[in-house]
Parts: sequence; structure tokens; C-alpha cells
Amino acid sequence: MTVKEEIEFLRLELHKHNYNYYVLDNPTISDYEFDSKLNQLKKIEDLHPEFYDSNSPTVRVGGEITKNFKTEIHNTPMYSLDNSYSIEDLYDWEKRIRKIIDGEIMFTCELKYDGASISLSYIDGKFVKAITRGDGIQGDDVTANIKTIPTVPLVLHGDHISDFDIRGEIVMPIDGFKKLNLERLSNGDEPFKNPRNTASGSLKLQDSKEVSKRPLECLLYSIVEKKGIIKSQNQSLESAKSWGFNVSPYSVLVKTVQEVYDFVSHWESNRYSLPFEIDGIVIKVNDIDQQNELGFTSKFPRWAIAYKFKPEQSSTVLNSITYQVGRTGSITPVANFDPIDLAGTVVKRASLHNSDFIKKMDIRLNDHVYVEKGGDIIPKIVKVDISKRDHLSTETKFISNCPECGSELKKNEGEANHYCVNTTLCLPQVSGRIQHFISRKAMDIDGLGAETVNLLVENKLINNYSDIYRLKVEDLLGLERMAEKSSENLINGVLMSKKISFDRVLYALGIRHVGVTVAKKLAQHYNNIDALMCASYEDLESVDEIGGKIAESIISFFNTQENLMMINDLKFYGLNFEIEESQVVKSSKLKNKLFVVSGVFSKFSRDDLKLEIEKNGGKVKSSISAKTNYVIAGDNMGPSKKIKAESLGINIISEDDFIQLIN
Repeated sequence: MTVKEEIEFLRLELHKHNYNYYVLDNPTISDYEFDSKLNQLKKIEDLHPEFYDSNSPTVRVGGEITKNFKTEIHNTPMYSLDNSYSIEDLYDWEKRIRKIIDGEIMFTCELKYDGASISLSYIDGKFVKAITRGDGIQGDDVTANIKTIPTVPLVLHGDHISDFDIRGEIVMPIDGFKKLNLERLSNGDEPFKNPRNTASGSLKLQDSKEVSKRPLECLLYSIVEKKGIIKSQNQSLESAKSWGFNVSPYSVLVKTVQEVYDFVSHWESNRYSLPFEIDGIVIKVNDIDQQNELGFTSKFPRWAIAYKFKPEQSSTVLNSITYQVGRTGSITPVANFDPIDLAGTVVKRASLHNSDFIKKMDIRLNDHVYVEKGGDIIPKIVKVDISKRDHLSTETKFISNCPECGSELKKNEGEANHYCVNTTLCLPQVSGRIQHFISRKAMDIDGLGAETVNLLVENKLINNYSDIYRLKVEDLLGLERMAEKSSENLINGVLMSKKISFDRVLYALGIRHVGVTVAKKLAQHYNNIDALMCASYEDLESVDEIGGKIAESIISFFNTQENLMMINDLKFYGLNFEIEESQVVKSSKLKNKLFVVSGVFSKFSRDDLKLEIEKNGGKVKSSISAKTNYVIAGDNMGPSKKIKAESLGINIISEDDFIQLIN
């Protein structure tokens, strides 16, 4: 046996033993034998670096130092899930699905792990990359740290797909968490608060050797591939298991919402018997073709929903109410109370939303209040214990002046919030707007975060968006935490932001009610900022998904002289205020035509096909109705859709027929 053959033999053997031990919980050799073989392999590898393999079992011990985690764009977005809290919510979700899918529907029910979401990439059976969820569009590359987790297979076995991503959750089992905290206490360190935060924080440790010491596990649940090999979520789970992935055994395939709820009820009662924490159940439409038919909203997949368990509640005493100023001038009252432990974290404050909420709840100082975590994340006051109220207590009066600048507050008719109208001199508003402008989904300026923005505003270096592009390295030197290198990085980040696309620049402007999706619609429709600025109320309302409220907000924004001057400045500094040629509407050949896309296509992806429709003036809907003009049918088109289209006399066309329509 050659040295190379010996190395490859040991690697395969150790991968197999690692899988048996950590995934199957069925070790076939002793720990001593495993460690001996691992040490043997490491010695040979050290003597023969020419046979280095990034997926060798020896990498699990860690040792790689990562100073900065590189941001990577996901191959496909990692959407969050819409939430439900009752069986009625589940029935409503099913109704929405059946408006689009007419045939039989099966559901998979899976545990919703309370950990850190991760996406793993594999090519030719080898692990190549791990990216955190981030904002769903992009996340941090934590490959070196993920390699240290024993339940992440570095090399797959079985008849696997050649190129795919698999999504899952990094969790810390409860026993491992308790053991870790005992070790920290014995060393005189502060214990960690809860398993979820500890798992998430572990992924961002700079030294992978330290990550290897943490009792982390990886539970996988969703294969993402482009060739259409995986036909169902149930198949996804079974395939992942057969290739060597750690897949939870707690999942079922059911036919009815009642069966879904039975599964939910069982685990809501038995969640604490599990070795790891869960905060709900994830329900998915099982069939992948049906998932494709259902598609996505701007935020969530239509084919999946999370059932969230009832949150933990605790009683405390309200000590004070303070007021925060947002980027739009909106005033948010905040309750400050005696610290309480909720869902593993210490909570001291909760939003009171607005004056209407305070009045409705009749919340007063020194009240005994019940606090819970909505979705186990956001604290909120849900009840006041009137029986414990002091008889001398008085109603809470909402403030009349801005707590930051002293300006008189305004409340618009039909709105719940109070506003500070001093938009140019109220520092939290100035900082808030700029923080929105530089955020990831907007200009994504590397080296410029919230703290740095506050620092620059306080030192009067920036007061609006265009000021950012006037900054020079010498302006930053001498400021707190701003050395020469960090100053240069910030300026480079500013220069790079000039490449950001028009739709993101439009979103960055912070026009009220114009989110990411609306900004894309407006950019696609008007092509450039000048056309948008000239649009009338009626013209804006005619744009898909643009209602009266959004139209009024856009017109108000562009009627403000200060905003027009700021846009001219940004134009001068080279920001993109028109869409790229590849995104420009090609024609009006499909104007006023409604399309439904169904099935799998060979020349277009579904998303590309929808984009082509829109670029030629057409509109895409998810469900067939009497108003539908064309159904573009691909392979595996749902039979119920075909029947419905035929019954309504709607044209069913092929991919090639569509190409002829637009050419």
C-alpha cells in the first residue's frame, strides 16, 4: 500500500466511524481505537503535506483562525417562515393553498429546532462551504468552524446528488449546554444564558479550535438542488439520511390539518423530553412540484408555515416608561421593569408601541404586568394585574414633546403613532435614516455600522446620505476607534457602494412604505429616478401592488425640496439611479396579459420565465382565474391546473410557444 493509499484508507475508515458514532449512535470501535487511528493519520499527513485534503477527519480538531467572516450570497434565498398559533390559523393556511392547488395535498411535520440556521454546500460528495442565514439573501462564511462539528459529514456516501445545498440548524443539546456551563463556573467564568444563543455565538468564534470544544450538533432538513431530482420533502429527509446527514427522526407525513394539529399538540406537551430545545413545528407541503406552484410571497414561502408554541409568561413591576425616536420621527414608548427570566434570557424592557396601546391596556407606573416573548423572541406586555394596583395610581399621559430635540409632537389623523417633525436636526432621526441607508439590503457599506454612524453624526461629519460620499480618510483619523486601516476600509466601502443596483438605492432612500419588494416594482416599472419623480398619483396607483398610501408617500417625498437636492448630490457622486440594460422592459407585447406558470422548464428557470413575462409588459399570478390569459405549461404540470384552465377556456402554451410570443 502506497502512502497516498494508506491516507485515503484511513480517511474513509474514520469518516465511517464518525458517522456510526455521532449520527447513528452506534459506535463500532472504542474511543481509544478511534483516537489512535486519528493520530496515525495526522502523523502521516504532517509528513506528506502534498496529500492535503480540506475534508480530512483531522480538520475537526480545528485550529484555523478567522479574523473577518466573509459575506457570501446564498445560491437560493433562505426565507423565513410565516407563523401560526392555533388550529384556525392552520386551516386558513390550508385554504390559501387550495386556492392554488386543486389535487391531493400531503404535509410533512417537523420539529422547529431552536438554534442557528445554516446552509451547507456539497460538490461531488464533498463539503465545500457553510454560510449562516444572515438576512436570507446573504450570510457569513463559517466553513472552518462548521467543519469541527462531528455531525456535519465532510464526505458523503451512497448515491448522492453531485451538486446541492442542504439547510438545517446548528443546535446545542441541553445536556451539553449544562456541562459547558459547569465547566465555565468551575473556571470562574460567567455561564451562558441559553443553548440557542450559545450555538449561534459559537459559529462566530475566530478560533475554530475553540468551536471544536463546544458540544454542537447539526440537524439537516431541506435539500436545495436545481435538477429536479428530489420530488418531495419526505424524499429530501430520507435521501439526506442515506447520504450520511444527521436528520431528526421526529417527522411525519400526514394528509389533514387535524393530523398536523395532533402532531403539534403531542410535541407541545412533550417538548421538554427532547435532548434539544424546540419552539414549534414546521409544516410543509410535501410535493416539490406543488411547492413550486405555490411559490413565495416577498417574505415567506407559501408552501410552509411554522406553528409556534405558546410563549412563556412571567410577572414583574413596571418601573418607568421611556421614549425612543425612530428614523421616520415615530415615537415609541418603552416599558422598563424589574428584570425577569424568559425563555432563557434576562428581559428588562418591552415596547409599548404607541399611545393607543397604553390607553387600551391602561398601563400605569408601578403596575404588576405579565410579560411574554412573542415567538420566543420579542418581549411584550400582555396583561396588567389590576388587583395589585395602588389606588392612588394615575393614568399614563403620553409626552407632547420630542425627548431628544424638544420639538412638539404631531399625530396624523387615522394613524396610531406620534411623530417628531424636526427631521433635519433631531439626531436619532438623522442617525436612523443613515443607518437604514447603509444597511445590508440597501447600500451595504462595508466598514460602516450603526455605532460608526452615530459617531460621525455626533461629530457633525455627516447629516444626510450625500455627506457619506464627501468623507475622506483624514476626516476620520482621530475619531474614537478609527485608526488609519479602519478609515481606509470605510472609504473603500463607500466607493464600492456606488455599484449597488437602482432598486436597492431606491429602497435606501427611506421613502415611507417603500420596502424592498415595492422598490423593485417601481424600479422595473419606471426604469429611472427621473421618471418616478414625475409620476402622478394615478400613474403610481396603476403599478402592480402600489396602493394609495404608497403613492401618497412617494409624491410627498419627491415634493420635498431637501430630498430633491439630496438626490441630485447622490447623482453627482455616481450612484445608480437607473436600472441596468439587462433589467429594462424589452417591450409591451404582453401588456395587460395575465400569466400563470406551472411545471418545470428546460430553457428557463421559473423565476427567469416570470422575469421575461414582466420585461415584456405582462403580469404573473400564482392561481388560475377567469382573468388569466395564458398558462405556460412545463413538465410535471399539476393535472388539476390543466383541468381548471381547460374548463375556463384559457390558452395553455408551451415554453417554445411563449418564446414565439415575445419574439
